[in-house]
Amino acid sequence: MHIFTSFFKGNKRMLMLLLLIFTHGYLFAQQATITGVVKSAPDNLGMPGVSVRLKGTAIATSTDANGNFSIKIPAKAGMLEFTSVGYKVQEVPVSKTTTLNITLVEDASTLNDVVVVGYGTTRKQDLTGSVAVVGVKDFQKGSISTPEQMLSGKVSGVSITSNSGQPGSGSTIRIRGGSSLNASNDPLFVIDGVPLESGGVSGASNPLSFINPNDIETFTVLKDASAAAIYGARASNGVIIITTKKGLGDALKVTFNSVNSVSKLSKPLDVLNADEIRAIVNSKGTATQKAQLGTFNTNWQDLIYQDGFSTDNNISISGGIKKLPYRLSIGYQNQTGVLRTDELQKTSAAVVFNPRFFDNHLKLDINLKGSMQKTRFANTSAIGGAVSFDPTQATYTNKPDYNGYWEWLDSTTPTGLVNLVGRNPVGLLEQREDRAKPMRSIGNLQLDYSFHFLPELHANLNAAYDVASGKGTVYVDPNAAESILSNGVNNQYKQNRRNTVLDFYLNYVKEFKSIKSRIDATAGYSYNDYLTTQYNYPSFDAYGTKVVNSDPAFAFNKPQYRLISYFGRLNYNYDERFLLTATVRRDGSSRFGPSFKYGVFPSAALAWTIKNESFLKDSKIVSALKLRVGYGITGQQDGIGNYGYMSTYGLSALNASYQFGNTFYQMYRPSAYIANIKWEETATANIGLDFGFLDNRITGTLEVYRKKTSDLLNLIPQPAGTNFAATAIVNVGDMENKGAELTLNFNPIREKDFNWDFSFNATYNKNTITNLTVVPNDPNYAGFPSGTIAGGVGGQNAFINAVGGPKNTFNLFEQTYDQNGNPIEGVYIDQNGDGVINQNDFKKGKQADPKVFLGFSNNLSYKKWNLSFTLRANLGNYVYNNNYSQSGNLNQILGTAIILNASPNYLTTNFKTQQLLSDYYVQNASFLRMDNVNLGYAFGQVLKTKANVQLTASVQNVFVITQYKGLDPEVASGVDNNIYPRPRIFSLGLNVNF
Repeated sequence: MHIFTSFFKGNKRMLMLLLLIFTHGYLFAQQATITGVVKSAPDNLGMPGVSVRLKGTAIATSTDANGNFSIKIPAKAGMLEFTSVGYKVQEVPVSKTTTLNITLVEDASTLNDVVVVGYGTTRKQDLTGSVAVVGVKDFQKGSISTPEQMLSGKVSGVSITSNSGQPGSGSTIRIRGGSSLNASNDPLFVIDGVPLESGGVSGASNPLSFINPNDIETFTVLKDASAAAIYGARASNGVIIITTKKGLGDALKVTFNSVNSVSKLSKPLDVLNADEIRAIVNSKGTATQKAQLGTFNTNWQDLIYQDGFSTDNNISISGGIKKLPYRLSIGYQNQTGVLRTDELQKTSAAVVFNPRFFDNHLKLDINLKGSMQKTRFANTSAIGGAVSFDPTQATYTNKPDYNGYWEWLDSTTPTGLVNLVGRNPVGLLEQREDRAKPMRSIGNLQLDYSFHFLPELHANLNAAYDVASGKGTVYVDPNAAESILSNGVNNQYKQNRRNTVLDFYLNYVKEFKSIKSRIDATAGYSYNDYLTTQYNYPSFDAYGTKVVNSDPAFAFNKPQYRLISYFGRLNYNYDERFLLTATVRRDGSSRFGPSFKYGVFPSAALAWTIKNESFLKDSKIVSALKLRVGYGITGQQDGIGNYGYMSTYGLSALNASYQFGNTFYQMYRPSAYIANIKWEETATANIGLDFGFLDNRITGTLEVYRKKTSDLLNLIPQPAGTNFAATAIVNVGDMENKGAELTLNFNPIREKDFNWDFSFNATYNKNTITNLTVVPNDPNYAGFPSGTIAGGVGGQNAFINAVGGPKNTFNLFEQTYDQNGNPIEGVYIDQNGDGVINQNDFKKGKQADPKVFLGFSNNLSYKKWNLSFTLRANLGNYVYNNNYSQSGNLNQILGTAIILNASPNYLTTNFKTQQLLSDYYVQNASFLRMDNVNLGYAFGQVLKTKANVQLTASVQNVFVITQYKGLDPEVASGVDNNIYPRPRIFSLGLNVNF
């Protein structure tokens, strides 16, 4: 990591030095400069990003935003090659002409497209699995802090829900519904051949926040097992491959991109105002409570929220020195959240070298990425405090106690404060500093050698690492009300994570024209070593005094696990009509015992390219048609402990020590374990139809799938006396996801000055739990609860996971209503008719997850103007409104020693007490959201310079249409309890390249 730290600190000097070096590289003699413009037919528009390469060499460049290019080549060079995805390759001989005007023609079949898949690439025409590719042109626009945001709404079957509006926060990502109940449901991310470990590092919960979105070229989503099984045990939830931008060759290209944004609270949570509270207390409160009322009209949400500001600046330099293509990029982002004191600063850098040797027989790819963050996390307890704290009170007092913040006082307690109540939300924000400095570096060295004696055979070696370090401090003022008894807090934390990767494979590609066949075979080995070091520290108060009995038993913990694998894949193409793909992977994981350490995960797929049949080959209407069928098995080992198959021992808590004489000793206690724990497996069947009509003005894909997970890794109760804990992770149960996906792309207008394309995707997914017990379909097992409800006494849950229904099914009392449609407090349907209302009367209801989700993207360009927007919709999902249930009652206001604010839902229900287990609070959360709208203008070359300038203006989180009564219908957990609000973001962007 110190290499990247030093680089970041001195990046200004390094950048100047690199500019001088690279500028010098263009002063070679005996060279010719070829310039020109590349346009597309039939619209005659300049084409950005077209690869211009001197054939047979590494000398290359790409066109700018207007299709212009300039390339230096040896004076007696031969042929320039122009390539762009979706267009036919054009080769132009170099003559004495130094200016070229090139027009590329669309390739209706796009047969030469190359798609990045696991351990290599394949031709698009050879794909047999469910694979989606999203490139720069289709990314979400605006202020983007984490990469997954660019993919939201773009791919059928992929649901991406941001967990909160906090800067750098992660997202819940599900591909075809997820495959597990208690193990991980997150897809595997692979960036430039390096698999990323799930989970973040201390100080940064989102592992993707370290990747600069501006460095990303494409996302490739592997959705079914026939495509993803090459990754075996990590592919049950799908795979997302991130490919970053590379250097193209000769010509120096500099790109500067800046996006500056203002974030605003889209709307506050609805609560009672001060006058409404005073009216309720004066009407129904005691004399003591009336005396507690203040005279202020404090809007606590106004005091904790602010307008956030973000600046995101990136510069990249790409080109080549002789046969050394390179790309360098540096980015800096500073983002303040809409919750006061929230701030994220991020510096990132990437270095890419792609030299070629021995007449391109040896290809070397060096990728180095690093990111450092400086974060201050706001105290999110202030969000709940702002909606519940008494609005009739002042923010500050004229007394020094508790640093001058108004608090509820009680002279009879040691602190002088009322116990067990919320504190001043402004004080919670301003008196706590939670700061972190996480860092991450990802890099790899990949060598690909094509044997001279057998050029069809390639040997590929990939040595990679992924290291992260997070450290931070938490400081709370000694006079802060939240920790007055402990004299505040001054603690630290630290964690290191390391992933070492070594992959080696052989790839053989050969065309046998005599038998109309093409073979692409791969066989290889993979080694992954994951090590985490968690440091343990004693606790300190704000003055630096160590808290008594807080010394840790061990200075650090070092959990580790390894994954060793062998894999193979065969692609067979007969006559460009019939395709076969077969893969197999054997994984060995240290997380399982000797008898279950290894798992074998095979897959197979067939495809028929109907378009290439004689009866369709010359069709003017049908431009593409392919039928695909696939089946495969993938595994799961994430989301469980590293040593769950064996008994481990840990020290007891300090307050559970054993006394010998006058001394107390901590005792070792065994943990629960299951010796025969094994892989969770998911079998997936997929049928797909790819089609294109009218010269691919209309393209799309229709797919149906079935995913069945067996041997679910499930947390279930253990019989008394049989294990060392009441629950343990056991292989019990089965679950199924069935669904259909539709993707449609339209390009109705292709004119010189006007182009319009739009796309639509729809996904239907049905989830069913088919077994949850050792004895299949045991009628005595009702299922296990989930979805914790805040408020009340003891753990209460909103969901049940039971056989025959989907996961996260609401399981609550069925509310009764009066003749006016108002809920009757405490009166529920007696489901079993026994005259007693208890948990046996819970009724299974709606599901939290959407049954259908939709995406719609639109892109319009007219001359130099461009307008794009993205819409998303979820249908059939429901959310438990915990804000209503917890505070929408009279007891919330008057039921304690102090006065609290409440939800205005109280004015509707007139409930006196909480009714947490009523299905009245389950609300339809289907929605239509406009994610972003983006308007851009391309100035072209400005002031007779070679710099091309483009300005953009965008709005994110534009609007939401929903019946849901809470703050935001998009709640990943299904239980809405004071989430960090997603802001509305207004951005201005500047892009300059030359």
